[in-house]
Amino acid sequence: MKKIFYLLFTLLIFVGCQKQKQRKTTENAQTTASIVAQECYRGIMKKDTILMTLHLKGNEVTAGTLRYQFFEKDSNEGEISGQLKGDTLFATYTFMSEGAASVRDVAFLKKGNTYIEGHGEISDDNQGNITFKDVRQLRFDGKLMLSAIRCD
Repeated sequence: MKKIFYLLFTLLIFVGCQKQKQRKTTENAQTTASIVAQECYRGIMKKDTILMTLHLKGNEVTAGTLRYQFFEKDSNEGEISGQLKGDTLFATYTFMSEGAASVRDVAFLKKGNTYIEGHGEISDDNQGNITFKDVRQLRFDGKLMLSAIRCD
């Protein structure tokens, strides 16, 4: 009888340890999935500068920032959020410019350590929302290229 009791007790301890080990593995996987990576990029075209900070969680961009600093023109800065689909970032840029809030679609093609801004025909609803008419017709001509930089 004692042998059966010790055998059951040992078996219960073993099963309990395995479940705890499995629970810790699941918790670690959930923690890893919630980690947000940060990437920073800068593009300089003559006297104009574009700065982009991406907060990536998998293929999702959350609470990133985008800033266009134009020489002798109004600059604009705001939040970017969207999704990486393959090698292309499709996002919404919400920003303030000239005292007005605006929202517009942006797209960037990732090539190595760079992002190339895409351009295409747009639609304006006259309420501050600008969208691409057809994302399949976007052109990534390399005129606005942002290179990876160290995030501060």
